[in-house]
Amino acid sequence: MSVEITVYGTEQLCASCVNLPSAKETAAWLEAALERKYRRDSFVVRYCDFQKVESPEDQAWARRIIEEDLWYPLVVISGEIVGEGNPRLKDIGAKLESLGVQPV
Repeated sequence: MSVEITVYGTEQLCASCVNLPSAKETAAWLEAALERKYRRDSFVVRYCDFQKVESPEDQAWARRIIEEDLWYPLVVISGEIVGEGNPRLKDIGAKLESLGVQPV
């Protein structure tokens, strides 16, 4: 079983996130942090630039980010927003574990 974690963002930082890491940096940090706690094959972290989406699911999230003025990076797991702006590792870990991903 592998859970997909999608980090939505864009190269341009949101106005409220100027002092925070970019979405791409957040995705890399998240992957490295999760690899220390969970088996690597139990999850995959995917970065998606919401201004250059390809799949219908990503297009729907891009529309929500714009229409609902969501902060990015936006972390989505199994269709649920788990982190917005400055995501918390504890919240992401709790969601993974609720989906059956066990710490090593």
